[in-house]
This record gives sequence, structure tokens and C-alpha cells, in this order.
Amino acid sequence: MKNLVIVESPTKARTISRFLGEDYVIKFSMGHIMDLPKSTLGVDLEHNFQPELQVIADKKKLISELRAAAKNADEIILATDPDREGEAIAANIKEVLSEGGKKSAKKEQKFSRIVFHEITEGAIKEAIGNPRTVDMNLVNAQTARRVLDRLVGYKLSPLLWQKVRRGLSAGRVQSVALRLIVEREREIQKFTTKPYWSIHALLQKSLDGGKKPEVEFDLIEINRKKIEETESFTLYDGVYKITKTSIDTPEKADSVVKDIRTKAFVVADVLEKQAKRSPYAPFTTSTLQQDASRRFGFSGKRTMSLAQKLYEEGFITYHRTDSTTLSPVAIKQIRDFAQKEYGEKYVPPQPRVYLTKQKSAQEAHEAIRPTKFTSTKNGQLQAVEDALGKECAKLYELIWRRAVGSQMSDALIQSTTVYVDTKDTGTSYRLKATGSVLLFDGFLVINPQALQDKELPLFTVGDALDVKKVYGEEHETPPPPRYNDASIIQTLEEKGIGRPSTYASIISTLVDRAYVERVEKRFEATAIGVAVNDFLVKNFSTIDDVPFTASMEDNLDKVASGQEQWVSMMKDFYTPFSQKLIEVKDSERVKIETEKTGEKCPECGADLVIRTGRFGKFVSCSRFPECKFTKPLVEETNLPCPKDGDLSPGKAGKIIVKKTRKGRKFYGCSNYPNCTFASWKLEDIKGAKHPTELASTE
Repeated sequence: MKNLVIVESPTKARTISRFLGEDYVIKFSMGHIMDLPKSTLGVDLEHNFQPELQVIADKKKLISELRAAAKNADEIILATDPDREGEAIAANIKEVLSEGGKKSAKKEQKFSRIVFHEITEGAIKEAIGNPRTVDMNLVNAQTARRVLDRLVGYKLSPLLWQKVRRGLSAGRVQSVALRLIVEREREIQKFTTKPYWSIHALLQKSLDGGKKPEVEFDLIEINRKKIEETESFTLYDGVYKITKTSIDTPEKADSVVKDIRTKAFVVADVLEKQAKRSPYAPFTTSTLQQDASRRFGFSGKRTMSLAQKLYEEGFITYHRTDSTTLSPVAIKQIRDFAQKEYGEKYVPPQPRVYLTKQKSAQEAHEAIRPTKFTSTKNGQLQAVEDALGKECAKLYELIWRRAVGSQMSDALIQSTTVYVDTKDTGTSYRLKATGSVLLFDGFLVINPQALQDKELPLFTVGDALDVKKVYGEEHETPPPPRYNDASIIQTLEEKGIGRPSTYASIISTLVDRAYVERVEKRFEATAIGVAVNDFLVKNFSTIDDVPFTASMEDNLDKVASGQEQWVSMMKDFYTPFSQKLIEVKDSERVKIETEKTGEKCPECGADLVIRTGRFGKFVSCSRFPECKFTKPLVEETNLPCPKDGDLSPGKAGKIIVKKTRKGRKFYGCSNYPNCTFASWKLEDIKGAKHPTELASTE
């Protein structure tokens, strides 16, 4: 007789099979085997919100195979992922494999639950040696989340059909993320930019034999008053601060520039200090998604997909975690590796300990780290690339550097600040120059973003300086930036909205529903997204709200820890929610704002407008549905397309915005297929001399 181990994916099953002997049979469930029905609410509102879970239709054959394997097994080991969702899957598998749902004492003994955070031989065997039962607190927390999301989605979506447009849907957490994006867009629209100037001067030590280097100094004071000013703006999600100068007209800037040109300067002070730069904590799910977005432009969904592959193949620990903790074994391995590879001075005397910011984080979980610590140049990195490809290797290297660096020594930097003052009468000016030198690289030895030295020449108090050049540089106060993948994830985490493992799906859902779109890697709300948001904010402000959504996450955490009952939590939510649903039925229909194109409909003469559908934006008659004229929207840039060598003179087109079959935007020539000029990035097109400089998107 053999033991049956059930995991979630074929890849995970294959990896685990390498570590277990012939006494074990490894099977997989392909994720969830039970779920709420698709066509009905699936929640019994009269009986404590009990979910009406059903076996997923296309899993019936797989379940039959699991049942057959279970009959001959001495023990059934549930080895699904170590989180709430994995715990719920384990509970569902146990229920389905228990004969008719009847759990006799004999049957109960056959099941055990194991958890592990890395797929390595040591971790698997340790988990098998320390089994437990299914944690019903975690199962209840997952059930509560599923029921909560189903109630919001199924009850709000029909209202959106009636009051906004057919085919729309709402989600509990997604709606709050949408509100953040819409509110930010409105803050950008109402923001008034203001001009200001910074003043810079190239100064040189007075010549006393031999040429001295010129150094750029920045103006910081006029008549002993600082010229920098800070303005603060209260936004929906926090405070936005802007630093500008008091030089706010071209006349003021010209006057200051001309006056400084007449001045002589002397070194007033030279400040030198050493500063330490410490490494960051190893990655959590959130920080991994943020860094991968900044470094590689990966969406959260892409990052999680790559991390899933790395985990299942045994290269990294579990990638859904809020914790920055490393196990004692991992810390020792990292320190031993760093000392051997770089030397004793690169390892601090004591291991570094990082405090986990997420109050809900489970300290038993580790941060995301490699399962092995070898040189990324010749060891594990090449193995990752060979097995999973270059993108997985890029993400693995990012994880490797962050984890190894987290246990290495501080970098030591010497910074120098030189202040110079005017030495004659009249208006006084103070200027500043800064430089820094890396004295010891520490953890930066493995960081590709290491500091660049900016060493200043030797200055001494009292040195006389000559003015070689003075100029003003115009700036504008920038509006609050639109969210990108990294910043929306950071904000969601800071506000306690959702959980890191759900961020990727939240953003993906908003894009798939055409509520937001990516423009130059930043999110803009569509007209439909704005209409949906405004309806929800007006009628369900307590639900579509950051504090409320964050408090619900806290309640789910209490359910997971056994501090709260999920049914009572659902009652507290659903009673006022159901009353609000009744009230909103009589509310006014929301009008979706449309943008006029400036063209007339060729069929009826009415204005043509831009609308958003399931597959993005298109041009439609403003009299729709009376007039059904539509045509594709062609978005043009201001850039001409470079002529293709095969085109006759004058045939080159303009760069327009196109979409792939999967809906991803790219930039191509309007004269396609005669010209195949294309690029993912608009900035890559500027300055391109020939289409062959750019890679085709097809």
C-alpha cells in the first residue's frame, strides 16, 4: 500500500516526486475542485450565508482519478499551498474524497495536512514528518472572503446593468482600486501647474598656477532667505508635496542670473560626513511586484506568473507572503556564501533581522528567497534560464540579489557639501555643491544599481572662486502622477486594501473590464470606469471606501486567527448592504461621458464620439442606438513614421496606436502593411532613423 500526496499543479507534483520514494503516489487537483455556481448566487441568505459549493464540471474526471487512488492509499496527504486558499482547497479535497461526505473515525485518520514554503527535499520530508489537521479557521476566512465577494459582485452587477450599461460588473476590492485611479485623474485635471526657476553657476577656484576644474553650484539662498518652498496638497489617498523655488517669473530669474554674474564668491563652509547605507529587507509579494515593475516593466500578473513557475520548480520559496522573515538555516547559508564569495568584511557580525510591517503577516512564513545560494553568474541562475527561460531568470536574479544583500554589510559613503557666499556688498547669494564617494561597497557589490561617485575637488574655507557661467532653468510644478503598477500596489498595501496575493488580479480585472487602460505604463480611467465609480461612490459610499475595505480585511484576519466568527461578520455587513440595494433601485441612471471627435456621422450627420466597449475604444454615432454607425478608433501621435526603404517618395505614414490580438497597445505605421515599422514604447520611436532599428511586434 502507498501514501497518496495531493498537490495543486502538475509541475509541483513532478518536482515533489523527485524527493519521495516509491512509497508515495503524487497527484494534483489543478487548483480548486469546488466553487460557487456560475449562474446563481450560490449563497443561502436564510441559513447563515452557507456557500452552495459544487464540484467544478471539468474536474469530474480528475476527481474520479483521485478517488481511485485514495481507495488504495494508507494515508492521504493534503499538500496544497500554505495559505488560506490552499487550506480551503485541502478542505474541499478531503470532503470530496470522504465517502458520501460521511467522515467515519477510520476515514478521518486517513487524512493529514502538510505545509511547506519551499519545494526542496529537506522541506518536503520535514513537512511529512510533522503533519497536522486542516485548519478550519483559515478555511472559514477563505469562505468568508469568497462569500463576501460573491454577494457584492452578484448584487451590485445587476444594478450597474440597469443604471450605467449592460454587461458591467462590480467587485468589492477592485471598486476601491478603481476609485483611487479615478480620484487621482480628477486631482490631475484640477491641478494648476506653476512655473519656477532654479539657478546654477559654474564656479572655479581663482587661478594661481595650473588649471582648476569648474564645479556646478546651485543657488539656495538670497539675502539669507531660502529660495526653496514646499507646497502640500491633500489628495484622496494622502498628501502630495511639491518643492519649488520662490523665483517664479522669467524676469526674476533673469535679474538674479545677471546679478550673480557680477559677483565674486568665497568658500564659506565645507562639511564632510560618512553615512551608512543599509540593505533592504528580502522581498514580500508586494515589494517583489513593485520592484519587478520598476526594473523590468512587468505587470503584477506577469510577475506572479513567473514567480509561480520558480516556486513550483523548486527555485524559490513560496511567493505569496507578507513576511520579511528568513529562517535561521537560510540566514546561515547566505552569510556563509557571502563570506566565501566576497570576504569576511562583507558580512556583519550579527545576522540582520527585519520587522514585518504587515500586521497580518504570519511569521511562520518566510520572505521570498532562493532555495539555494550559489553564484548567480555560473550556478543557479543558469539553471533557471535553462529550465524556464530568460524572464524567469531575470526575476530569479532580482530575488537572489535582494535576499543575499539583506544579510550583507552596510555600504559606507562619504559625502561632501560645499557652501559658497558672495564676498562683496549688495544682494547676498549662497550656493551649494554636493559630492559623494563610495568608501566601501558592502551589499552594493551585488547590486547592479550601485552608487556612482561624484567626487568634488578639494575646497578650503576662504578659497576665492571665479564665476564662469550662470544660467536659469525653467520648471513647472508637476501634477500628482498617475498610478503605475508599482505605485498602485504600494498604495493598496499601505491602505490595507486586499492582500498582496490578490493585487495582480485586482489590476488585471480593472484592465480586462475596460474600466482603466494603460497609457505609457500608467493607468487612466476610461469613461465607463468613471461612470461605474461615480455610481458606486454616490450610492454605496460606505462599501466603496478605503477605510471600510481595510476594516473588512482586518475582520478576515480575525476570522483566520479564530478571534471572530465569519457568520456574525457577514451579518454585520449584509444587513445594511441589502437595505441600500433596495433604496438604490429608484436612483437615476448614470450618463457615460463621451468625447467628441470633431467629425460628423456619414449616415445621419450627427456628431461622432469615442466610446469604450469590451475590446477597447471605438468611434460611434452620438445618436446610438438610433444610428448604429461605428468605426475603429485610430489614435495618432505627433510623430511621422520614418520611410521604409521599399516605399516610394511621400508614402511614409504617421505613427498610430494599435493593439495586438490580446489587446496590448503598441505603436505602428499607419501605412501598414507597406511599412512594418513598430515598437512597444513611444520613446523608442523618437530619433529612430529607420524601421529596421525597431523590433516588430508581430
